[in-house]
Amino acid sequence: MPSFDIVSEIDEVALRHAVDNANRELSTRFDFRGVEASIEQNGLAVTLKTESDFQVRQLEELFGKACLKQNISAAGADKPEEPEHSGKTFSLTLTFRQGIDQPVAKQIVKQIKESKIKVQASIQGDQVRVNGKKRDDLQAVMTLLRESKIETPLQFNNFRD
Repeated sequence: MPSFDIVSEIDEVALRHAVDNANRELSTRFDFRGVEASIEQNGLAVTLKTESDFQVRQLEELFGKACLKQNISAAGADKPEEPEHSGKTFSLTLTFRQGIDQPVAKQIVKQIKESKIKVQASIQGDQVRVNGKKRDDLQAVMTLLRESKIETPLQFNNFRD
């Protein structure tokens, strides 16, 4: 019986490349000349630091574009509403999550069941397994989830016949 897994994983190497590319672009930006600004990675956490609130938002946009080029969705990262202010710097920490949270997994399963596609979806830890008799049904589920309003970035792997 064909099946696949729905997961949410961040490739740390791609994330490092995104940070490096964003830092490279930051060094060439005219509006950041003479300004103390940096983008640093620590595991799955990326910290954006600069001298003003407005510039932190610019760094966030710059980093978001670098992430898109590496096929990483920055929308799925946890971030505080306001940048943290300490001394003369503002910092914003984006924390990327691995795995699908329980409420999101339940939402995915509910959405699949409501679609009336003839497949079974089950939550297995931090991923969702989808089984069906036809490959076309599984591909319909993938299309459904790509078009859904789920905030978490999803990947589909272990597609088996």
